Amino acid sequence: MLATLGLTACGGGDRPPPDPPVNLSPSDPPAVTTPSQPSGELTTDAHDCVNGSAGDFACAGIALLSRVPLETMEGNSGNDLWGWVDSLTGREYALMGMDNGTAFVDISEPEGPVFLGRLPTETQSSAWRDIKVYEDHAYVVADNAGSHGLQVFDLTRLRDQTVSQTFVADHVYVEFGNAHNLAINESSGFAYAVGSDTCGGGLHMIDLSMPTNPLFMGCHDASHTHDTQCVTYDGPDERFQGKEICFSSNYEELEIVDITSKSSPSTLSTATYSDLGIVHQGWLTEDHRYFLLGDEFDESIYGVNTRTHVFDVSDLEIPRYVYAFEHDTEATDHNLYVLGNQVFEANYSVGLQILEFSDLLEQDLQTVASFDTYPDHDSSALIGAWSVYPYLDSGLILVSDIDNGLFVLETE
Repeated sequence: MLATLGLTACGGGDRPPPDPPVNLSPSDPPAVTTPSQPSGELTTDAHDCVNGSAGDFACAGIALLSRVPLETMEGNSGNDLWGWVDSLTGREYALMGMDNGTAFVDISEPEGPVFLGRLPTETQSSAWRDIKVYEDHAYVVADNAGSHGLQVFDLTRLRDQTVSQTFVADHVYVEFGNAHNLAINESSGFAYAVGSDTCGGGLHMIDLSMPTNPLFMGCHDASHTHDTQCVTYDGPDERFQGKEICFSSNYEELEIVDITSKSSPSTLSTATYSDLGIVHQGWLTEDHRYFLLGDEFDESIYGVNTRTHVFDVSDLEIPRYVYAFEHDTEATDHNLYVLGNQVFEANYSVGLQILEFSDLLEQDLQTVASFDTYPDHDSSALIGAWSVYPYLDSGLILVSDIDNGLFVLETE
């Protein structure tokens, strides 16, 4: 039978290392703190946010619908996260990266999620796994995992699933081995692997027009691209309307690249700021006017509170740093995504933070809701929430936690 989700003990195993700062290697261990309560003993069922708590978890304006422990998903530690909506059935799924593969969870009944199975890692375990979706197919990369390549999995295989199982990839693209992250521009049908063992660590460009037969299309070398967002540009800079542009977080800088021509991509500009730790990851506002960026190590290096950096990119050749919004927490920030006028941030030890903005030039950005996936801890240690996915049709919010598994949440 399918796994029934309840109070189960979380699997053990070594904690995954963080994304390394420039002067560290991936093998360097992070600062860690033992959870105040074992994951398996924490709340897994639905709780409204009442008087600042939803079961065992601190909250503000966000309810817990369910939590899926790592052991239920047959993993030891969690990492990245994406979502999928089946256009035929309307059912919704969480795709959660773990050290040993990718878990598929049907969250169509959010108070009763169902673990459908796991796509094992192609090679060895990895602390870093990244997942994106295009045309009903999941694409998965892993770092520090030898010749892992790009796994392709047809998500329609999850329809009418009646037993949990171990899956096999439909195809493995082997033009690279390791890759740290993956971006897909759904409007163009191109994928961009970054931080791979090819292309100088920069953009490795892949044509997905045949979903189970990806084709290599070219490189844009960079010193090290850690993450990127690639879009068909629809912003205020009229010179680049309709072109394909990548906004890359390159450890020491933000780089804006025109990749319309895969054979001759060109850097339009780079930008930086003071007190830089690692330019880790960021996301455009929907009007493509601003880029919001998370720096993974400025908190621990400079002793500042959590910061969200805002760039005005209305001129793609002259991006302008606007300011850093400083949170009321000490947590290290990790992945963030923008939906409408809200920013959804997975900020390690304090979990999910939702920010809201109106006029970013006027520095109008504020925290409006939160949910702490890692109870009783607030520091710059690299523990807790890894990523967030706010784009499901239902409005549900998914959060992946390194120790505490998958969270299914909704705003109140």
